[in-house]
Amino acid sequence: MQLYIHMVNRTLWIEKIEKSWQERSILWLTGVRRVGKTTLARSLADCEYMDCELPRIRRQLEDPEGFLKSFGSGRLILDEVHRLDNPSEFLKIAADHFPGVRILATGSSTLGASQRFRDTLTGRKRDLHLFPVLLRELKTFEGISLPRRLQNGGLPENLMNPDFPEKDYAEWLDAFWARDVQELFRLERRDAFMRLLELLLTQSGCLCQLNSFTSACSASHTTLANYLNVLEATGVVHIVRPYAKNPQREIVAMPKVYGFDTGFVCFARGWLELRDGDHGVLWEHLVLDELLARFGRDAIFYWRDKQKHEVDFVLARRGLPPVAIECKWRMHDDAGKNFSSMRTLHPDLHGLVVAADVDRPRVNRANGWIETGLAGIEHGIAMLAG
Repeated sequence: MQLYIHMVNRTLWIEKIEKSWQERSILWLTGVRRVGKTTLARSLADCEYMDCELPRIRRQLEDPEGFLKSFGSGRLILDEVHRLDNPSEFLKIAADHFPGVRILATGSSTLGASQRFRDTLTGRKRDLHLFPVLLRELKTFEGISLPRRLQNGGLPENLMNPDFPEKDYAEWLDAFWARDVQELFRLERRDAFMRLLELLLTQSGCLCQLNSFTSACSASHTTLANYLNVLEATGVVHIVRPYAKNPQREIVAMPKVYGFDTGFVCFARGWLELRDGDHGVLWEHLVLDELLARFGRDAIFYWRDKQKHEVDFVLARRGLPPVAIECKWRMHDDAGKNFSSMRTLHPDLHGLVVAADVDRPRVNRANGWIETGLAGIEHGIAMLAG
């Protein structure tokens, strides 16, 4: 299934890389395995590609100053850079002493990289997280429908597969444990760790109570909390925390946990074919991906009060009113019914409904919210601000 390498150009991410290189000379590209980091890197024009998993490449890079002097100026890709003995030293020397060099360094785990980096490279690099194929990228994948994206997920090889690739998901999970978890974090209890991941994928998008998993995983709450941190650091789950200012009336501590990819959610739930009722929860995952890619995880929350009124997501940016976001597979009149409950506690709230059957942003004057499709989400948010 390597055909997609020749069929797809992820232009959106190429533009992000070019923009980041204008701001900093070092760009750190993260993402889960098989999300397409290497393919993306190799699609960049006029770049020298080096795979740091190869011993001969690591030997060439043992003397950073000597190598960079011989390299001169230009654009260098260091794939799997955390395989170097001291990756931060190489990147720091490049940033400080070779301003004519632009470097794209890739790796699977943000935390794994930071453990290997003896210097934080503060002020010297930009971070970019590559997501599974976003809905706005889907038009570059010829013949791939939205239902296929929901079921097969956004890892390019899985997305291009005309069937539901069950074996590929199982193989990916095995490789994730062996390469990302064992090599970078050296955890010991595979059964407990993978059982937690299975449960989180099965309940993806729900409130996460780790105490409810201790028996099934045969592990303590402390151990599971550590595992959850590893899963978040590797990008395999997204933790969405509550937006709250009133502890007496709102949920303030319990997070929601989402699997990183809808294909793995379908795999964990045994959804070999999607039924009508399955689309909504998977659509919510696509909306979350778009929000995270556009605004970053520190700006995305959910809201729930103690009467169980809930809003899927809240976009909270410094100095701006919060935006409550509901995700709907089909638009209907009460799509934003919980906005009014949230507004009693947050009167400056704006409301946005993101539905799969809406083409472009429009104002729902009767209900006081904006309706939009996923492609128009940023325009819809801008309309609220205006």
